[in-house]
Amino acid sequence: MKILTIFVCIVTSTIVGAQTNFEIGMRKAFDLWEAKKISEAENLFERIANAEKDSWLPHYYIAQINSLKSWDEKDEQVLRAQLEKAQKHLDMAMLVSKNNPEIMVMQGQILTNWIAFDGMTYGMKYSARISELYNIAYQLEPDNPRVVMCRADWAMGTARYFGQDPSKYCKDIESAVPLFDSFEPKTEFYPKWGKYRVQEILNDCKK
Repeated sequence: MKILTIFVCIVTSTIVGAQTNFEIGMRKAFDLWEAKKISEAENLFERIANAEKDSWLPHYYIAQINSLKSWDEKDEQVLRAQLEKAQKHLDMAMLVSKNNPEIMVMQGQILTNWIAFDGMTYGMKYSARISELYNIAYQLEPDNPRVVMCRADWAMGTARYFGQDPSKYCKDIESAVPLFDSFEPKTEFYPKWGKYRVQEILNDCKK
């Protein structure tokens, strides 16, 4: 019995220690990101991802960082390297967490990066897939604020491209605002972004 008790304590301590290391690492990565030390944050997320094989979150944030860096990138080689890295890590996140609306939204963002860079080349290739991703994500989590916002934002952009009135989607953007206030993240490190962006879109709707 004494040996069993010691064994249980060792196993428990190991598990708690692993969780603590993950939590400490993730918090440090977010602190670096907030301090605009983007490369350091990305490198730390990579180390966490290599250590925590069963967590989709560090892979997700590596993908998000590379997507965000790509919005205003004009150098195709740099953009390609960033988006290929984003896709690689998002694919790894998908293997860990299937049918995850947050991952679907990030996939939509990455594909939109390509279209924003070269609409003639990538518009026809990815537009239908982006719409499909947002619609599936909405079916899975209709109260997820990032799903509602990005789905409506994509619809507005599509309407503008085809010379249609995008304002009909403003009500969907508006409906996302209270969702950001009521949304309860499933874990401490679950995605929470988007509240600032939804206000930007809503301000454009009011012009």
